[in-house]
Amino acid sequence: MEQGTTRHFPRDFPEPGSASGPSVAPGSAELAEALGAAALELGFARVGFAPVEPFERGRRALERWLERGFHGEMAYLASGEQRSDPRSLLASARTLIVVVLAYPGSRSETVPLKTRSGRVLGGTIARYARGHDYHLLLKERLHALADRAAALVGRPVLARACVDTAPLLEREAASRAGVGFQAKNTLVIAPGLGSFVLLGELLLDVEVAPSAPLEPRCGSCRACLDACPTGAFVDAHLLDARRCISYLTIEYSGVIPLEFRSAIGTRVFGCDVCQEVCPFNASAAPRPTAPEFAARPELVPVDLVELLELTSSRYRKFVKRTALRRSSRQTLARNAAIALGNLRRPEAEAPLVRALERHGFAIVRGHAAWALGELGSNLTELGRAALAQAEKSDVDPWVREEAAAALGRLDQGLPARGL
Repeated sequence: MEQGTTRHFPRDFPEPGSASGPSVAPGSAELAEALGAAALELGFARVGFAPVEPFERGRRALERWLERGFHGEMAYLASGEQRSDPRSLLASARTLIVVVLAYPGSRSETVPLKTRSGRVLGGTIARYARGHDYHLLLKERLHALADRAAALVGRPVLARACVDTAPLLEREAASRAGVGFQAKNTLVIAPGLGSFVLLGELLLDVEVAPSAPLEPRCGSCRACLDACPTGAFVDAHLLDARRCISYLTIEYSGVIPLEFRSAIGTRVFGCDVCQEVCPFNASAAPRPTAPEFAARPELVPVDLVELLELTSSRYRKFVKRTALRRSSRQTLARNAAIALGNLRRPEAEAPLVRALERHGFAIVRGHAAWALGELGSNLTELGRAALAQAEKSDVDPWVREEAAAALGRLDQGLPARGL
C-alpha cells in the first residue's frame, strides 16, 4: 500500500490476483457510463473523468499568482509542482474522477437578524459551512465510489480520495473533467447547478474514458467582480486573497486591516457575495443536495455574543464535524467582535466591554476595542471607561493603540450607523 491516504478498494479486498466477479473493460465507454451512474446513485450531482497528465496551464497561473503574493499567509499553496501533477498523489493513477456535490444556496435564502434567543446580534456564516463538514461527507462517498469501481473492474483497485485540503488544482481538474468551468470569481460553475457546489476527486489506478472538457462561459458579465465588498478581484479569474473576506475570516489569524473591517459586515466565516449576484445561480434548476448539508438552526444566524465568549470546551463542541473547525477559537471571537461593531447596536456594548477587559487573547481585545469605537452615540460611559482603562493598562501595545484610536473616533462625534 502506498503512503498517505492511498488505499485498496474494496476495503475488505481479497488476496492479490484473486478475482472478485465479472469485470467491465478498463477504458471502455461502458465503464465510464457505469461509474457515472454509480456516482449519481451515491448522491453526487455531476461526475466526470480526466486524464492524469500534469495541469501545465494551472501550474503557470499558480506560479504567477504566488509571485505577486496574492496568497497572503497561505504558504501551503506554494507546492506548485506537486499540485499540478495528479501522479504526485498516486503514482499508479490512470484516471482522475471529479465529482460535484451541491449544497443549499438559493438566492432567496435570507439570514434573519435575530438569533434563536431573540437577540438582535446575529452573524452570517457562508452557506457551505452551515451543516455537516463537507470534507467528511465527500471522502465517505468517494470511498464508496472506489468500492463500486473495484466491483465493476472485477479486481481490487488503488485509489486516493481528495477534497480541497489535498495538494491538487481541483478547479482545473473540474474543467478538464467536464463537470464545470472556472468563473471570473475563480469558483467553479457547474452548468445547470451554478456555483454553490463542492468538488471532490478520486485518483484511480484504472483507465476510464475521459469526458469532454468545459471552457469558461461567463462572457462579458462582471457582476461578481463588481460586487466584492473589499475589491478583492484584480481582474477576471484573478483574486488577491489578502483582500478576500473568506481569507480574512478563515485563513488569516492576524489583525484585520482597518480598510476591510467595515466591509466585512456581520460575516464571521466566509462570504457568498460573489455567488449571490451570479446569473448562473439565479437561473439554476432545483438542486439535489445532501440532507447532511441542511443548516444547523444555531448557525442561521450565529449568536455573535456566544461566538465572542466561546470557552475551549464549548468551541470544540461548536465546531465538531463542521467546516468551522478550520478557524481557531480566537479567530472566530475576533470575527464576532468585528461583526458586533458593524451592527452598531447598543446591545453589543456589554459583551464587547467584557471581551476588552477579560479575553485572554490580545487579538480579540484589540478588535473589541475597535468595535466599541464603532458604536458611536450608542456607547455609554461604561464603554468609554473600558476603552480608557485599556488604553492605559492593557499589557499589549497594539490593544492600547486600538483603544486610543477608538476613543479618538468617539471624541470626534462620529455617529453610530445602525443596520
